[in-house]
Amino acid sequence: MEKVLITGGAGFVGTSLIPQLLQRGYPVRVFDSLMFGGDQILPYFRNPLFEFMRGDVRNENEVRDAVKGCDIIIHLAAIVGYPACRKEPQVAEEVNVRGTRNLAAAVSKDQLVLFGSTGSNYGAVENTCTEETPLNPLSLYGQTKTLAERILVDECSTIAYRFATAFGISPRLRLDLLINDFTYRLLTQGYLVVYEKHFMRTFIHVHDMGRAFVFGVEHADQMRGHIYNIGSDKMNFSKEQICSLINAQVPGYIHYANVGEDMDKRNYTVSYKKINDLGYDTTISVEDGISELAKGLSAISFKNPYSNA
Repeated sequence: MEKVLITGGAGFVGTSLIPQLLQRGYPVRVFDSLMFGGDQILPYFRNPLFEFMRGDVRNENEVRDAVKGCDIIIHLAAIVGYPACRKEPQVAEEVNVRGTRNLAAAVSKDQLVLFGSTGSNYGAVENTCTEETPLNPLSLYGQTKTLAERILVDECSTIAYRFATAFGISPRLRLDLLINDFTYRLLTQGYLVVYEKHFMRTFIHVHDMGRAFVFGVEHADQMRGHIYNIGSDKMNFSKEQICSLINAQVPGYIHYANVGEDMDKRNYTVSYKKINDLGYDTTISVEDGISELAKGLSAISFKNPYSNA
C-alpha cells in the first residue's frame, strides 16, 4: 500500500482525512509544527499505520526528511484564510510560498503531490467559475495560494484542488469559517450581523474535503497533472440563503447591514462538472452540517480568558 505524507496534517482538514486513509489501510505520516496543539491527533497513535513527525515546512532539511519513503504527499500546511494572513503577513508568505518551494525541491517526479488550494484564487468574477477561469486573487491569502499552486503544477507531479468554502466539525475545530462562524454567533449571542447578503458562495463539508483527497489518491492515473474545483453544484448559496438555513435550526435575530466587505470578493457560482464527471460528489448537505454544528457547539463551553464574568 502506498505511503501517504500529510503536511499540516494536525489541522482542520488533515484531522478529518487521517482516519479516512487509515481505514483504507494506507500508512500515514503526519508532518506538522503543532501550531494549534496536538490533542486532536492523539487517538491515531494507537494505529500502527500512523506516524508523526514534528517539523516546519519552512525548514528545508525537515521537509526533505519528511518526504523520504512516501509515495504520495498531501500538502495542507498553510496559513489559511484572509484574516489569519492579514494578521501575520510575513508568516503567511513564508509558510504558504516558501514552504511550498521547499516541498517542490524535496520531492521527486515519482512522488505525487495533492495540493489543497482554494476558490479564493479566482478573486472577483462575474460568471460561473470553471478551472479555465483566469485567476485574479485579491487578498494575500489568495495570492499566496495561487503562487503555491503554480509552483507545484509547474515543478511536480501534481493534482491541485480549488476547494469551495469549508464548513463542519473536525477534531481541530475552526470557528472562522462562514457557516461555522454564523452558527456559533447565533447560538452564543442570539443575533448575527451580515453584510453583502446577496453575495454567492459555494460550500463543502470538511469530511467531503477528506474524501476528495482519498478519491485523488485512488484515481491518480486519471487525475495527475490536472486542476479541479472541488465541491458540488448543489452547494451554491447566497449568504442570505445560508442565514435562513441556519435560522431554521438556530433561533435568533439576523440583521443585514450595508457596511462591510469580503476582501476576497467571493461572489460567484462555481462549476464542479470536471470532478463530478470522474465520479466524485459531496455527501453532506449544508442543512446536515448546520445540524451537526448546532448540536456540537451547544455541547462545548468556550471560555474567554479576558472575560470578567
